[in-house]
Amino acid sequence: MGITLNFINKSNDANNLEIVIFQKNVATNFDELAVAWQVIRDCGPGDNHPFTFPMSMQVGASDSYGNYTPQLDGQHGQLFQTEPTTTGYRLVPADACASSKEVQVLNALPKGAINASCYKDGKLLATKTSIAPQQKAVFEFKPTIWIGAASQIVQGQVMDSAIISNINTELSLLGIASADIVMTGGGPGANATPFAFHLENIVMC
Repeated sequence: MGITLNFINKSNDANNLEIVIFQKNVATNFDELAVAWQVIRDCGPGDNHPFTFPMSMQVGASDSYGNYTPQLDGQHGQLFQTEPTTTGYRLVPADACASSKEVQVLNALPKGAINASCYKDGKLLATKTSIAPQQKAVFEFKPTIWIGAASQIVQGQVMDSAIISNINTELSLLGIASADIVMTGGGPGANATPFAFHLENIVMC
């Protein structure tokens, strides 16, 4: 199951900017860098781009050697851990974690750091790197997405803080079954206005 969304470009953009959509991991106290989950390119004024925001999430682990575990379905309130095998390691579901809002990944290996990542729709949503043995990666996401216009964004890559700080539109998807995301603003010269994003044609669950 997922939320059916449709991005509609009603802006006056002449620069063919990319539209980036992402979530923020709110489990940490500091502003960590976010991953560009979805990047919409070449969607000109008057065009639209439908996509689905899944309710489900997958969790995976990787290491410095470039090895990746299979992605496991993850729910809030779930703890995963990496455990050693005779030929390496594997990621397995463990007990429930202390918080029902979090997904946690424990590095239970005797040595060697790991990276933990969350995915939606097969695309990287968030990642934490260099998790030392007996340390945890903690992920928590609100039912919201962040959206903005930018340039030179690569889907699946971590965005730098300058880009993230310029994106300040947070759209709540709580209880929504489908909606249009409408972009307005932009334009050439002195008459240009900032880009704005809002939901229209909202259908609640």
